[in-house]
Amino acid sequence: MAKILSVVSRAGLARIVDPVAAALLRAGITPNAVTVAGTVGVLVGALGFATRGYLFAALVIITLSCLTDMLDGAMARQRGITNKFGALLDSSMDRIADGAIFGSVAFYYATQHQPRLVAAALLCLLTGQVVSYVKARAEGLGFTCNVGIIERAERLVGIGIGGVLWKIGVPYGLETVMWLLVALSIVTIGQRIGTVYRQAYSPEPGEAR
Repeated sequence: MAKILSVVSRAGLARIVDPVAAALLRAGITPNAVTVAGTVGVLVGALGFATRGYLFAALVIITLSCLTDMLDGAMARQRGITNKFGALLDSSMDRIADGAIFGSVAFYYATQHQPRLVAAALLCLLTGQVVSYVKARAEGLGFTCNVGIIERAERLVGIGIGGVLWKIGVPYGLETVMWLLVALSIVTIGQRIGTVYRQAYSPEPGEAR
């Protein structure tokens, strides 16, 4: 789970999430089912509301749906089972959800003939996917890549703040947030590639420098 959601969970939401997780497990519901349900909720909010310009309603639905990131994790911990398939499913659903969120924003602004905002949303989507890919690929190759100033949770919080600014009528609020997310994601990509580069080309113990 991304850094911000982990901190928030430990700070207080765990007292709410843990009993709900236990109740769902008693009902025979699996963490994987909760993961998929959360993604379906995001798709409803993004495709059903954001594409039609109801950005604040979409924000509420997506925020509630994203809480399943904590819920399915709590369920897995309570079961005491580390499931590699569950981790793969969770990551895959995250990519689908991210694509739906930023893609729907881009679609809406395309219908409003605002190409600058379309570009901002699409670049948020592109850079966000690359941020996640670089880490996954690096770890798959055996490197450590747990660095970067922005991860998925920060992107979601950022677009949420942008949605609130849009709702209250702050000029250029959402656009500014999206361009900021693009810039921070590019920095994160550089941090992660740089970290892997240093590991890949650092001398082995005992090797001459």
